Amino acid sequence: METISNVVGFLPALIKATPLTLLLTAVAGVFGLVIGTLVALARLSGRRVLSVPAYVFTFAFRGTPLLVQIYLIYYGLGQILPGTWVRHSFLWPYLRDGLWYAIFALSLNQASYNAEVIRGAIKAIPRGQIEAAKSIGMRSSMVLRRITLPQAFRSCLPVLTGDLIILLKTTSLASTITILEVMGTARMLQRQSLLIFEPLITAGIIYFTVVFILTRVMGVVEKRLTRYRTAKA
Repeated sequence: METISNVVGFLPALIKATPLTLLLTAVAGVFGLVIGTLVALARLSGRRVLSVPAYVFTFAFRGTPLLVQIYLIYYGLGQILPGTWVRHSFLWPYLRDGLWYAIFALSLNQASYNAEVIRGAIKAIPRGQIEAAKSIGMRSSMVLRRITLPQAFRSCLPVLTGDLIILLKTTSLASTITILEVMGTARMLQRQSLLIFEPLITAGIIYFTVVFILTRVMGVVEKRLTRYRTAKA
């Protein structure tokens, strides 16, 4: 009963930290999707000046742990930027906060995985559709905007949803650079209360609840975007 009482007691503080976790997930998810789409298009462009850097980017970020990337960006840029013009610019009040370094690292990591997913989805689109669109006078940019990307996003939406849920849980690594999101707050509560398990149990409940809600919401979105398949079947 004491454990349950402690868990309930920790809930308000961790619920208060939940918006920061959601902010990290939303911002990194959007940036990761945009950057990942651009990287996927660069990989498929056929131009080595674009495809080679895009390949190196995805290989590097997919091949190294996210925690290492966070440390390199936080401590690396944190040592370089103070000695540049940034130190005396309007950007410094923001860039001295670890939140922006965490968003940067999470966005790039997410983009590396999204790029490969989107690239595979684009390659899976029947070539005949693209050729038919071009035969009626559509420009390449219009084909990309109206045919290629909409179909690609619909087909890979379940995988992107899974990656978004993984991103939500990996935001806990931001606590290693002093960001008080859910996991960072749980660690702070451990130090303050000298309790080990109860803050972690409470954090687990928060993560489980958010993942459950996010899964339901994305399930509705996926169903709406793919309703034409159901109607066709």
